[in-house]
Amino acid sequence: MRTQSLRINRKTLFLSIASGILLFLSFPKHGAGIMAWVALIPLFFALRDTDDIRDGLIVGFMAGLTFNIGIMYWITFVVVHYGHFGYSIGIFLMVLVAAYLSIYVALFAAGVVYLSGKGISMIIAAPALWTCLEYGKSHLLTGFPWENLAYSQHLNRHLIQAVDITGTYGITFIIILVNVVIYDVLNERFRGRRVMGEVALCCIVILGIYCYGYIRTGQIEEVSQAAETMDIAVVQGNIDQSVKWNPDFQNDTISVYKNLSLRKRSSAPGLTVWPETAAPFFFQDTNKMQSEILDVARISEDWLLFGSPSYQRDCDGDAGCVSFLNSAFLLSPQGKILGRYDKVHLVPYGEYVPLRKMFPFINKLVIGVGDFRSGEGYNPLTMNDHKLGVLICYEGIFPEASRAYKKMGADLLVNITNDAWFGRTSAPYQHLSMTVFRAVENRLYIVRSANTGISAIIDPTGRIVAQTELFERTALRYAIKFINNKTFYSVYGDVFVLICMTTLVCCIIISLRRRNVDAYRNQ
Repeated sequence: MRTQSLRINRKTLFLSIASGILLFLSFPKHGAGIMAWVALIPLFFALRDTDDIRDGLIVGFMAGLTFNIGIMYWITFVVVHYGHFGYSIGIFLMVLVAAYLSIYVALFAAGVVYLSGKGISMIIAAPALWTCLEYGKSHLLTGFPWENLAYSQHLNRHLIQAVDITGTYGITFIIILVNVVIYDVLNERFRGRRVMGEVALCCIVILGIYCYGYIRTGQIEEVSQAAETMDIAVVQGNIDQSVKWNPDFQNDTISVYKNLSLRKRSSAPGLTVWPETAAPFFFQDTNKMQSEILDVARISEDWLLFGSPSYQRDCDGDAGCVSFLNSAFLLSPQGKILGRYDKVHLVPYGEYVPLRKMFPFINKLVIGVGDFRSGEGYNPLTMNDHKLGVLICYEGIFPEASRAYKKMGADLLVNITNDAWFGRTSAPYQHLSMTVFRAVENRLYIVRSANTGISAIIDPTGRIVAQTELFERTALRYAIKFINNKTFYSVYGDVFVLICMTTLVCCIIISLRRRNVDAYRNQ
């Protein structure tokens, strides 16, 4: 018989924090993905002896706060070193973000308490609940899917092949499922046929996923062997963020990228990729620096894709009519501008300020960072018979952007970013781990160029075939393949999430009916 309320004692506090630490240690650079498969077991034990939803909220929030502080600590580094605020403000803002993200873990814990208290089996309800909450976190308030649970498995190559059907949420579901089954095995309250059935079901599901992964990997590799090839050069300029926008260093910056791009030329026209805002000036303006970049394409006889800020006049008149955009330009081997992509999904409080009219004082948080307007859509850039889907900065962590490109015929994804803001924290490693999944979801190569790293080339099975070190000035060279392989996920999207939502609604309806029956019996 459960107690009515759980006093937050040392044991409960220890178990909730332990879950938070294990969740944090599931992600790079300090952890390993294997930890995710047991990370929630301490939390389940902390919730075992209560039927009070409020207790669940508190315990879940503590676990979530521990987890998210470990994941998001790099916010303090950014605010202090590049926002020029003190450590107190940096820590406060980081904890504020972590507290918001912890609400979802708190709701999960409260949901576990409520549903298990109504006799709903956790083997289905808990995975569906976490998956739905994770989907909400990824879309509410512009969305922030940073290090969703599935991303902990970015190196588990055969497991993650299933995301071409379910998206990342299918992997999240399986991780929670395994946590529940192990908890039930360890919990002395659950014995006999039920637990044996759960273990058998879990083993069958895991075996099925790995079998699919091995078969699908072989299929994609076979298709790739006969696919068209193109030489790629990924340039990592390693330009110090403190001088990046200083006009006195602009010529030096262009020289760095030019020298790295021309160091080794391929026999056939290829593609050279520079990072986000590699050209730290308005490339669209005709001047000497624009000519130098055009010359790089002509001399190398390669297509050249690079980032640069741009602007657009919305009306005739003063400077207030000018909108600024974070853009990527594509040049032909003849040095002609073939197209421009303007970033759609901007970073809140980094590239624009939400609710500025209501909270004008928040402007100070983005001094020196920029204030951009969103682009009109995910429109691929055309390179002869091929289409490039450009993902600027953290657009690479949003599956919707890559899916939009795939549906419009893109056969190569290019992620350009400037992760210099993150220093040597975990953030560059985390950012790369999420990008891996875009390749598998759409079965496309991803070429990733980051100013200070980590630059990488990822094949359609999610294997990182080449990558740089942090703060290394270098160029990666690799022959990628263009393959045209539709996936269930790229066509239909998050159908699996809809199934989870339906399952969760059914669980809630059953629990409400049981509550009404219990109330009737107690009359």
